[in-house]
Amino acid sequence: MKKILIVFTIVLIYYQSYGQKPRARDLGVPFNGTTGINNAITDVKGVEVGYSTIISGSGENIIRTGPVRTGVTAIFPRGKSKKFSPVYANWYSLNGNGEMTGTTWVTESGFLETPIMITNTNSVGVVRDAVLKWYVDINWYNGQDWWYTYPVVAETYDGFLNDIYGFHVKEENVLEAINSASSGKIAEGNVGGGTGMMCLGFKGGTGTSSRIVKVKDLNYTVGVIVQSNFGSKRNFTVAGVPVGLELRDTLNYVYKAAPKSIRKEGDGSIIVVVATDAPFLPHQLKRIAQRVPIGIGIVGGRGSNGSGDIFLAFSTANESAFNREETSTVENFSNDLITPFFEATVQAVEEAIINAMVAAETMEGINGNKAYALPHDLLVETLKKYNRIK
Repeated sequence: MKKILIVFTIVLIYYQSYGQKPRARDLGVPFNGTTGINNAITDVKGVEVGYSTIISGSGENIIRTGPVRTGVTAIFPRGKSKKFSPVYANWYSLNGNGEMTGTTWVTESGFLETPIMITNTNSVGVVRDAVLKWYVDINWYNGQDWWYTYPVVAETYDGFLNDIYGFHVKEENVLEAINSASSGKIAEGNVGGGTGMMCLGFKGGTGTSSRIVKVKDLNYTVGVIVQSNFGSKRNFTVAGVPVGLELRDTLNYVYKAAPKSIRKEGDGSIIVVVATDAPFLPHQLKRIAQRVPIGIGIVGGRGSNGSGDIFLAFSTANESAFNREETSTVENFSNDLITPFFEATVQAVEEAIINAMVAAETMEGINGNKAYALPHDLLVETLKKYNRIK
């Protein structure tokens, strides 16, 4: 036990010294597959991610005043400087008690024409409108002012911690998320749209991971980002270990005032965005999106009635595929080569969810409602108990 605590303390001191949070692998959690350099969706060349995190106030919930625990996440498939540069895409819903706008046209056209925005349930409208205004301001469509568009905006519910009916997400928050979008390492946990989220009995939020897939002599990347807000503690599993059951009496939600939510155990949602640089067509990207629930199931998700489990996959390959005037020639993978990408997707989703929980910090929100962070030391101790960490 002492040895475990010493190792954990060294890891924690190291990351505090460099201003970074430990991730699941840093604690010794075992995962399958080879990651990209950042173990993030931004390992797919061109992908950029930005956040706006809104935290203010404490105590009793006063609608339109707070406390506020929410935010916005922006994901650009080819980076925000590319402007209008559609990518092949498709989507899938495991359980539809949630929202992702613009998806009917994604399926119909086969293209994702916009960034992907993620926020809380009641802020989808303001985020969508702000993105439209931003398109006008930066000339997103290169002077084609008659062009129609359907921003893709997804959500999960943060009303246990956040004054969700106060509508605190504003246009400036959307612009902050957009303008801060960058490649490389990205923050996880209580950031962006994931700020006020909970997951599998602990604090949840934003997480990411990636996998390298080798096909013949070429390497491709699959990257994932999640906004994780789902599941029951009793089902929470890490590396095959029933961590939720082992920690069932540890750090439960605290209600300092009568909650005004009818949230049931297991309710919530998860949004997952999968990116790849492999040349897949829209129908193949739907097949990839359909594998996301396997990764969610590994960690304990069950797609409950009160959960919005919605996933989108896109490919940054075939940059010249979109052409309104002429036919285009594209490259695509054979279906016989797609299985390793299914496996990479499952692995990256599993790790991204655990990364979100490892990075998340204990948060107190409205009415004193509190969601506790997954305790790193107890997680390590439990994995040691089951011989998953040597």
